[in-house]
Amino acid sequence: MKISNRKSISTLALGCAALALCATGAQAKDSGQASSDQSAKTADNSNDSGPDVLFHPTSSTTTGTVNVEGKQISYKAVAGTLVVHPAGWNDTNWRVKDAEHDNGKGEPSAEASMFYVAYFKNGAPSKDRPITFLYNGGPGSSSVWLHMGAFGPRRVVTNDDTHTPAAPYKLVDNAYSLLDSTDLVFIDAPGTGFSRIAGKDADKAFYGVDADGHAFSSFIKAFLSKYNRWNSPKYLFGESYGTPRSAVVVNDLETGSDIDFNGVILLSQILNFDLSIDTPTLNPGTEEPYVVALPTYAATAWYHNKLPGTRPADLPAFLKQVEHFATTTYTEALAQGSELDPATKQKVAQQLAQYTGLPVGYIMKANLRVDGGQFAHELQIDSDLATGRLDSRFSGPAMDPLGESTQYDPQSAAISSAYVSSFNNYVRKDLNYGQGLTYKPEINVFQQWDFNHQQPGMPFPIRGATNVMPDLAQAMKYNPDLKVMVNGGYFDLATPFYEGWYEMHHLPIPDSLQNNIEYKYYQSGHMVYAHVPALKKLHDNVAAFIQRTDNVGS
Repeated sequence: MKISNRKSISTLALGCAALALCATGAQAKDSGQASSDQSAKTADNSNDSGPDVLFHPTSSTTTGTVNVEGKQISYKAVAGTLVVHPAGWNDTNWRVKDAEHDNGKGEPSAEASMFYVAYFKNGAPSKDRPITFLYNGGPGSSSVWLHMGAFGPRRVVTNDDTHTPAAPYKLVDNAYSLLDSTDLVFIDAPGTGFSRIAGKDADKAFYGVDADGHAFSSFIKAFLSKYNRWNSPKYLFGESYGTPRSAVVVNDLETGSDIDFNGVILLSQILNFDLSIDTPTLNPGTEEPYVVALPTYAATAWYHNKLPGTRPADLPAFLKQVEHFATTTYTEALAQGSELDPATKQKVAQQLAQYTGLPVGYIMKANLRVDGGQFAHELQIDSDLATGRLDSRFSGPAMDPLGESTQYDPQSAAISSAYVSSFNNYVRKDLNYGQGLTYKPEINVFQQWDFNHQQPGMPFPIRGATNVMPDLAQAMKYNPDLKVMVNGGYFDLATPFYEGWYEMHHLPIPDSLQNNIEYKYYQSGHMVYAHVPALKKLHDNVAAFIQRTDNVGS
């Protein structure tokens, strides 16, 4: 069965851990006639091409308007590509010598043509106008989800917590686009969307924590030069695997290229893969995943009315209670392992049942340790329903009611077609890009992805579960004015909201820098913006964060 790798954590046994992260209006009223520096229609980059391909930048420019919370904004949209190369590349070694190829002339070294869509507000002076680089995760996801669901000028309409019917889908003016506060650049990772890779060992050159970070850093520098935005206030916005990518990129750019950022905005965060609740059984002895996931289990049981007794009226207050239990009594019980006495174990199991809605007997059989897939399978199994992973408000028919874990994600199944179909239509009709090309919303790079990461100060990559907390910590210490915004959904089983809180409160930074971090939580899931009331709050919170930190007029 196909399991989507979109945006959020999927499981892979990698060294000592099992992890891989995934990560998504009406048509433009005044789209105008497209102009292009080099027509996208003639770009021949639809495939991961052979050894003689050399990519060239492309672009197509259109105009449009959008009404954001009552304010009319006119903008220029540029859909195009920029070419980036792996670390160590220079323009004198673009061919790799290989006696078996091309009569010894060598084949092109690896390169990537990275697709982007940039929106520039008309009439805004670039020297003062903030610019935000946005991307989803995967690894292996394009930026279609953030683009069409969150902050682009057009938003696809989907059902709130049930399956969205098949086409035709509806695009509307996005009243919560961030164009009111910042110019926007949506970036597709190498190999996804309209981005392509080619050349010698291209997979190794771009598919990995550090290689991917270098590609995005290179793209951002090239973009700043192409559009003369070096002196603009700068922000990163990453979702899911885009959050560890942001930690790597901001550290690379600040400490390696002398480019300070105003802010980093994290949505559905995971920086330390040892905390993943997907398959913690593959990393026995590490108990924190169960601790940080418990508040999300409780929120999900609350949403589906599975909590025993009276349903708490105040969800955030209830979750604070669960967080306290998770980090005290539950943590102490798990830490004792086999030495936990039976009476205490039974008492803890009973309390877990009160918070999760799962039977005490099931929790005891699980030895107090229920992973995300097991919880999603068991919570509504009496109704033959599986609970959503990316957004646990969603439910769908259980593929195997007798199984141990869910075999698909009901939320991903419910909305993906609407996002992908709408973007394919929008990019060609409104942005005049992509004719004759295939858009890849997601690709499976798990087998090729190198999760080894060279942390700051280490002479070599660390084998095991990826942990980029040191990268973000170094960036914050190097630039003590860097501000960080953490956003999470209460109903996210892929990257539980309390995991982000836990990570940020364990960053190796001085206590004074904790004041640079702020937290916002929403009654939604991994894709916070899929719930329209949460999208409005997300927009307002992020816009306020940018306005407080852009240094304009200071």
